[in-house]
Amino acid sequence: MTELDPVAATLHDVHQQLAALDDGELANYIPPLLLADPSRFGLAVCSPDGRLWSAGDHAEPFTIQSISKVFAFALALADRGLDAVLERVGCEPSGESFNAISLEAETGRPDNPMINAGAIVTCSLVAGDSAEERFGRILSLMGACAGRELTVDEGVFAAELETADMNRALGYLMRSAGSLTADVDETLWVYLRQCAVLVTADDLAVMAATLAGGGVNPVTGVRTMSSEVARHVLTVMATCGMYDYSGEWMLRVGSPAKSGVAGGVITASPATFGLGLYSPLLDAQGNSLRSVRACELLAERFSWHALAVPGETLPPVQLPRGR
Repeated sequence: MTELDPVAATLHDVHQQLAALDDGELANYIPPLLLADPSRFGLAVCSPDGRLWSAGDHAEPFTIQSISKVFAFALALADRGLDAVLERVGCEPSGESFNAISLEAETGRPDNPMINAGAIVTCSLVAGDSAEERFGRILSLMGACAGRELTVDEGVFAAELETADMNRALGYLMRSAGSLTADVDETLWVYLRQCAVLVTADDLAVMAATLAGGGVNPVTGVRTMSSEVARHVLTVMATCGMYDYSGEWMLRVGSPAKSGVAGGVITASPATFGLGLYSPLLDAQGNSLRSVRACELLAERFSWHALAVPGETLPPVQLPRGR
């Protein structure tokens, strides 16, 4: 039997350790997501040179859901510029659930582009002469970041349209407040369709590594976005990507991340790695239960917290003398 290298061995160990964890629940407001196999659990890591390590159900397809918000935000930034986007969508953590009505009282501006309200406005800021063109550009960017052509799960998309009352209400509320100026139904079509794009944990790892590499896909070598846009996206992921768990996530894991209710999670460390995970059982905040726990274990194992300083680079501690 061939001995695994340290990264592969660690992913395998984490998978084995957490595979039996089953305290979470499947997403219940999009009917097809209730059909997911709750035992599924996959992990993948992509390095800056495009090497991929995987464990478990890393090739299992699932819908990207809210992780798509990252890439729509990147396109809006590229098309409009940071200042213009911030006029319509904020960048502050909401401290609330992903579908909360988190809007500024005076302007109707959503708190950030990682919650549903902000993502709906962000979709409207992507350039295009039609909803189909805007979605096509978002799909193309996601595919370029994954390094392959991606497709839509039409069944999930149809179910998303049928169960979109809350998102539709958010759209009309923001349109009445002036923060959303585009047609509500067309904008929701783009937003819900991007959420129904199929990916795997392997795809998410490469997509995360593309962000970590300043917008350059480490597998294909293709630049998908500017380094400035990638930096802006990673910053908002760090502060807002895990919804009302974002603060504790940064304490425990310490890397920019984004989750989706089908069970996907991406997290990235600039110039170091991209990590993609999949497990459909969700915790109380709507984040993948096993994926969150796996990231906590891996962050501890590889000491990747963004604010950690290697001990050997610190000067000797000089404590003040007591009186």
